[in-house]
Amino acid sequence: MSGPSVERLEGGLAEGVEILSRAVKTLPPGPGVYRMLNARGDALYVGKARSLKRRVTAYTQLSKLPRRLQRMVAETVALEVTATHTEVEALLLESNLIKRLMPRYNVLLRDDKSFPYILIAGAHDYPQIVKHRGSHDREGRYFGPFASAGAVNRTVTALEKAFLLRSCSDAVFSQRTRPCLLYQIKRCSAPCVGRVDQAGYASLVDDALDFLSGKSSSVQQDLAAQMQAAAARLDYEAAARYRDRIRALAHIQSHQDINVEGVEDADVIVAHQQAGQTCIQVFFFRAGRNYGNRAYFPSHDKQLGSDEVLAAFVAQFYDNKPVPRQVLLSHPLTEQGLIAEALSQKAERKVELAVPQRGAKRKLIDQALYNAREELARRLAESSAQRRLLAGLGELLGSDSSPERVEVYDNSHIGGSDAYGAMIVAGPEGFRKTAYRKFAIKQQAAAGDDYAMMREVLTRRFSRALKEDPDRSQGQWPDVVLIDGGRGQLNVALEVFADLGIEDLAVAGVAKGPDRDAGRERIFLPERPPILLQPRDPVLYFIQRLRDEAHRFAIGTHRVGRSKARLTSALDGVPGIGAKRKKALLLHFGSARAVQRAGLTDLEAVEGISKAVAKKVYDHFHGAP
Repeated sequence: MSGPSVERLEGGLAEGVEILSRAVKTLPPGPGVYRMLNARGDALYVGKARSLKRRVTAYTQLSKLPRRLQRMVAETVALEVTATHTEVEALLLESNLIKRLMPRYNVLLRDDKSFPYILIAGAHDYPQIVKHRGSHDREGRYFGPFASAGAVNRTVTALEKAFLLRSCSDAVFSQRTRPCLLYQIKRCSAPCVGRVDQAGYASLVDDALDFLSGKSSSVQQDLAAQMQAAAARLDYEAAARYRDRIRALAHIQSHQDINVEGVEDADVIVAHQQAGQTCIQVFFFRAGRNYGNRAYFPSHDKQLGSDEVLAAFVAQFYDNKPVPRQVLLSHPLTEQGLIAEALSQKAERKVELAVPQRGAKRKLIDQALYNAREELARRLAESSAQRRLLAGLGELLGSDSSPERVEVYDNSHIGGSDAYGAMIVAGPEGFRKTAYRKFAIKQQAAAGDDYAMMREVLTRRFSRALKEDPDRSQGQWPDVVLIDGGRGQLNVALEVFADLGIEDLAVAGVAKGPDRDAGRERIFLPERPPILLQPRDPVLYFIQRLRDEAHRFAIGTHRVGRSKARLTSALDGVPGIGAKRKKALLLHFGSARAVQRAGLTDLEAVEGISKAVAKKVYDHFHGAP
């Protein structure tokens, strides 16, 4: 660290220690959660403590703190605390706050999407089977989690073949007058039109529930017996249907079955560290079946060990997910007993955290660790290659260092309608999809004018950056800005940066060659002639990949926006027409266009539409007299 940086650190340390020392005098001795805040009010660190007073006091003893925590204390200007009744409550609150505030000095679980489940819905005479993601507030039985949507889709399809359960919505079900295509291809029993009675369908549902609950052998034996009985009475068509259902169940088991004694309802969570990074693999087992696995790469300080990273991961991972009865771990956790107690309290039943040392469960841990090692090695290799490409891009643009964050901008519209701008982000770890942003063009005059659209997008993006992160300390500013376009688009970007007082961003335009020939791209730089890279140059391939990803995201954003616009009803702009009245009108007339053509008397005849409201609707479409 350079001299001036040391001086700033030492000055900040003195102020940080003084702030914490004053705060300690008023802290309660009991358990709770503390939050260290920087000058902007952002959380630097969230921690829990058995004794708030003792824990915060430890931060004032600088000689015992590692360099990382000294930097944190130097940035601290305020301390907030929340007292709790127990340390378990403090741990649960800490996990929730870390996920919500994303403090820079905590271990962060960034990729934390919800997992898909299979739902056999209740509250209907003929229950539906469907993929479900989100809160479990719908009545029915949930099975999962599955590691991917693809695994759920394949399983649902196989279950439809095996048990002939409907997957259509209740609205579609109630309106059917003849069997749909799924009945024709033997993936539904068509209860909507009475091809199976309620008792028969209930039997199919019970078989599906038994299979998903782990009673697969009895279900298969029953189907095999029915197949043999059908064959014995020479009903070969029925026997073939039972055979196909048995094959569908076998297909599910070939992907999911695993015979590990004692592993019925469990998650396997392992951690492998290398080169300052950690890969955590999570395997899901339910009803003795493997529902898939997923790799995570939490953000953390390089000095933290596997036990600390794994402990923080487990606490955050289950903050918004159901907890299984057993969690098998590769390493003992710091405060493992406390975490087990917290998870048990959340699940309202005993949750066991175990580190198997031998036997079948240990083999399962070893297999998960092998996957973690392979995933981390692949990520490190990709990161190394990505860094070389970033370094080449930096050299091309005349930068003194390899860029850590590259932002690429593109626009998409059709004839000026549904105009959107898009921003993608790339760094050493690849594309950062959580950082992508889309911009609905607000200025009507800009729609269809590529220069005006680009000016609006860049102005909005960097005006906000100047407001929210003026000193560029949060890692949200780009080192390089790439614009999809030639000299004109580049000049627009330079004008925006000049207007905002931004002088030190590397910026370039990327334009396709003659006849839009990919591979002959020209790179436009400020005050320099265009650069034409050699067709086999790796940096050219990298730039093409960045540009193509921006183009893909921009077009996808435009399509979604255009679809939403098409779904907008003509009734949405009628004053006094809310969701209920709009529904009543559409049910009565069949379409928004029919409502537009309707006479005043016809509108007054609609149930729930008063004469005054009918007059408003009529005047809206036909003009007030």
